[in-house]
Amino acid sequence: MVTFDTRDADALAGWWAARTGGRVQAHPGFAMVQPAAPGGVTLGFQQVPDPTPGKNRVHVDLAVEDVTRFVDACVAAGATHVAAHTLPDGFAWTVLADPDGNQFCVSPAHGA
Repeated sequence: MVTFDTRDADALAGWWAARTGGRVQAHPGFAMVQPAAPGGVTLGFQQVPDPTPGKNRVHVDLAVEDVTRFVDACVAAGATHVAAHTLPDGFAWTVLADPDGNQFCVSPAHGA
């Protein structure tokens, strides 16, 4: 499980569940997003009074079929566009930040 500190565990878990197709399992002060597919990674959201400021040291990478559509939907739902990168071999990814500022990357699914 990858766990994020947040001021509102339920809200951020709901936001990530909508992006990943997962299911929220809420507990007092903590919520988890169970993966949509077997073997996927569970995301945890721990409510804390003061999340660590600055860039997160661990981040989630999402591989999707249609990067542009997914990025646009994330931004429409409250994400912030941070950067776009392309390697010399043509591999590209977009860096976004969720509503709490946690950065994550979006790239094409293998073979897409």
